[in-house]
Amino acid sequence: MTALSHKIPISTLVLVHTPDLRVLLLERADFPGFWQSVTGSQERGESLAQTATRELKEETGIDAASYGGVADWHLLNVYEIYPRWRHRYPEGTTHNTEHVFALAVPHPIPIRLSPSEHLSHVWLPWQEAAPKCFSWSNRAAIEALPARSPSTATSTARSKR
Repeated sequence: MTALSHKIPISTLVLVHTPDLRVLLLERADFPGFWQSVTGSQERGESLAQTATRELKEETGIDAASYGGVADWHLLNVYEIYPRWRHRYPEGTTHNTEHVFALAVPHPIPIRLSPSEHLSHVWLPWQEAAPKCFSWSNRAAIEALPARSPSTATSTARSKR
């Protein structure tokens, strides 16, 4: 891999979810049995929202603009890159900074997987999706979803009246 083709150690995590908090998970092609939300590295010149939007389209076929665009949670996680994937980054890079985004869709929508990246997908209630993720940051983001979801926040505010 040349220096120009190395990944930038900045990425986005995009939680795709429904109003009733079913979450889309994808099974990795290069690590069967390991599930995650949409993720991907930033490319030179992209904003983080552009990265999240591009990765959604590439990995699932979802056009974020059709659903109001991605929402930036203004949350970031720094984690150690698994040794098996460090060769993708500039020499000496050991950590990645991940920025969390979400996309609300009205119901589980059809997904078009990129076969080189993912084997299958599933829509699960957030309580089942979180423990299925191999990444601690992905689990934590899903666990935060009920508090951050507009539909949940609205129904919680109503119930407090």
